[in-house]
This record gives sequence, structure tokens and C-alpha cells, in this order.
Amino acid sequence: MNRVPQLEDLPDPSGRSVLLRADFNVPIAAGGTIDDDLRIRAALPTIQWLQDKGAKVTACSHLGRPKGKPDAKYSMEPVRRRLQELAPGVELLENLRFDAGEEGNDPAFVAKLVEGHDLYVNDAFGAAHRAHASIVGPPRTLPSAAGRLLAKEVEVLGKLLTDPAKPFVAVLGGSKVSDKLGVIEALLDKVDRILIGGGMCFTFFKAQGMQIGDSLLEEDQVENAKRLLDTGKILLPEDVVGLSPEGVIGDPSKGGDTRMFGRGLPDGWKGLDIGPGAAAAFGEVIDEARTILWNGPMGVFEDPRFEAGTRAVAEACAETRGFTIVGGGDSASALAKFRLDDDIDHVSTGGGASLELIEQGDLPGLEALRGASNAQ
Repeated sequence: MNRVPQLEDLPDPSGRSVLLRADFNVPIAAGGTIDDDLRIRAALPTIQWLQDKGAKVTACSHLGRPKGKPDAKYSMEPVRRRLQELAPGVELLENLRFDAGEEGNDPAFVAKLVEGHDLYVNDAFGAAHRAHASIVGPPRTLPSAAGRLLAKEVEVLGKLLTDPAKPFVAVLGGSKVSDKLGVIEALLDKVDRILIGGGMCFTFFKAQGMQIGDSLLEEDQVENAKRLLDTGKILLPEDVVGLSPEGVIGDPSKGGDTRMFGRGLPDGWKGLDIGPGAAAAFGEVIDEARTILWNGPMGVFEDPRFEAGTRAVAEACAETRGFTIVGGGDSASALAKFRLDDDIDHVSTGGGASLELIEQGDLPGLEALRGASNAQ
């Protein structure tokens, strides 16, 4: 992966105005309370460096999906208040997605964004896979650089793609094979094993001729699953936890039985977690690995009846001596729930961006930075 310009590659920021694209897409509860300010705090090293160099920093970010028009529900005001507490003196523009020009990559919106600014810094790894105005537009006209957070993500994931310590194991979960197909194919010639859990494992079971009850199935991915199984690198769960037909996912109070099964489930039952045997087997493989990439939960961990598999994988990733990378999204949420995030070597701030970088080897935001006038 070609180098992107770093903060040190910028012209002297002293006395200059810097447009900082951050990822402040934080969870906000009713009443405007920020549930988790991690993404705001993650931008502080970049902000501190710029301020120490004498720059005036104006940050910008998206928040939620306001569909190209102002929506008070997605106002940046709660973020603005927290940012002022953490980094006094930093201005914050209103939600970028209040203007349809952001997602439409409208040159007129780009021109409005960069007006009055001398330099541009992208520290929004979680949005770097989007060819949106604030991501790909400013480097066309302003000297530009990757912030500390973006640079770290690129360094860690780049090493994963080019020189991972062996054995290299990927643990992939989530609901759909189609969401992870490109990543699996990109990883096949790099990894030693791929452990498959979550709802996507049932499409693989179907490819083996198993009965999967009423579990998640992507019929159009069965042939792809067969092809991937033929590589010999895929390890599937040896047992699963199922919910009876009358049960309701996410609401134990509605009743329903849970039961352990091998790889086959009776009609009407839904597989919603890997079983204890699978958790132990996955844990052994993770323990022996020297590089581990985990993306996607092993089950519906938000429901306490189906959290054990994801918790076991999280604990194995936290305890292994290998270098562990967790690809953001639901996996990062699970780590936070189980209070294990501090025990992971690198938790990515962008689930979709990390997967796309692995799959494609580049991102629109990185390509744009490499095209800036100050890029070497």
C-alpha cells in the first residue's frame, strides 16, 4: 500500500486554518446525552498536534443518516459541547449530511467546505471508504494529510495485508456470507485458518447438506460456500445454540426454549449462537495464532441467552499472546460490553472501512490524500 502524507508532511500549520474531517458519529441518547465519546477522544492526538503547532482547527463530521436535509435529531450540538470540554478552541461545523452535496460529492459543497481554510487533515477512518465530498474533495485543492488515527489504522491493517506474523487466523461472524465474501476471498491466500460463526455459518452448513431449521440462510450463496469449503481453510462450529419456534429473539420474557445442537437443527428452530464445543475449539486456534483478525459476532450477543459464544471469542482474543485486531462495528461493541477492549492490541474505529481496505487494498479517502499537492 502506497504511503499517504502524514501531519509532518504539511506546510507549517502555524497561524493557518485547518479543516479537520473527523468521525464524530457517536451514539446519542434521548435528551442529547452522548453514550460513548470514544470517537471524539480518538481525534484528540491530532487536534493537540495541530494546536501545538499554532493552527486554528475547524472540525467537521457526519452524524447518523439525516438524508441530505437538516434534522434536529442529528444536530451536532451535543458533540460540539463535548468537544469544547475536551479540546477548547476547536470549532465544529454542523452535520455534513444536512447538505445532499456531502454524499453526492458535489463540487459546490466541497468549495463551500474548504473556503477560508489553508490545510486539510482527514482523521475519519470510519468514513474513508466513502467517496463523499468531505473525504475526497479537499485534497484536490488544499495541502492534506492523514491524522494520527487514520495513519495508525493504515499502518496496522497494511501490515496485516503484507507481513502478518504466522499463524494468521481470521474470525468472521455476522449474519450474511454476502457481506463477507469479498473479505474471505481476499484473505484466503494470506491466512492459515478462517473461523466462521454467526448467522453466516448456516449457509455453510446448508452447503454441507445439513438441516438448519429456520436459521438464517442465503440460498444464493450456497455455491460460494461450497467453493470456499473446498479450500480446506474454513473451520465451522461443531455445535450451536438454538431457539425454539415460539421464542422471540432479544426478549427472554416471551418464553421459548434454548437447546444445544450439533450442526443440524430441527424445523422451526433458529440457530443464534455457536455452542460451547465450538467456542472451545475456536479458542484453541486463536490461542496458537500469532496474528488474529476478528470481525463479526458469533451470535446474537445482545440477547443474554446467546452471548456466550461471542464472549468466549472475545476472551480468547484478549488472552492470546498473538497480535489481535478487531474490525470495529459489532465486534467492538461486544468487546466494550464484556469490558475487554483494553486487552486488544488494535480495535479499529471503522468496521466497514477496515473490511473494504482488506478486500480492496485501498480506500477512496486514502487515494485522495495521495493525490494532494504536498504528497511525496
